[in-house]
Amino acid sequence: QFPGFDDLYCKFCFVYGQDWVPTAGLEEGISQITSKSDVAPTTLVWNFPIDITFKSTNPSGWPQIVVSVYGPDFFGNDVVRGYGAVHVPFTPGRHTRTIAMFVPESTSRLQKFTSWFTGRRPEFTDPKVVAQGEGREVTRVRSQGFVTISFNVVTKDMKKLGYDVSPSDMQNPSLVPVMEGIPKY
Repeated sequence: QFPGFDDLYCKFCFVYGQDWVPTAGLEEGISQITSKSDVAPTTLVWNFPIDITFKSTNPSGWPQIVVSVYGPDFFGNDVVRGYGAVHVPFTPGRHTRTIAMFVPESTSRLQKFTSWFTGRRPEFTDPKVVAQGEGREVTRVRSQGFVTISFNVVTKDMKKLGYDVSPSDMQNPSLVPVMEGIPKY
């Protein structure tokens, strides 16, 4: 949701710790351009799948997805419309996360006017800085829009490493072994 903006596209990348290794899938990518529809005039839908597999023996540096949204300005230049990041959920299953997006701002009125006039708005040279805390305290930003991501998470061998990531509400009777649900005659 980016009120007042249309024809936007999305870039993504993953940020993760030293012990993490991507074993399959793409670490970064770009979506198609999407436009608002008459049915949902406030919503932009990208609907592109992101498939990645990570391997690690240490939960430190758990992966985060960084999302950057771009679109045309008044002059037709592609400018950043928002940055945001969220950790990949820890527990297996389907999860939805809404990321509050933000854009960097110029520090003075002269810089704001110059950047608007030239079409060169402030942006990060490396969007991965969004997922890190270092240096962020001196960055002036403005909130702008939201991106909702749907995750389907599968974990493997977490118990073997001593981590219990299954939520307490996953005690579902449908997960009982098949033979227990069949009457014996």
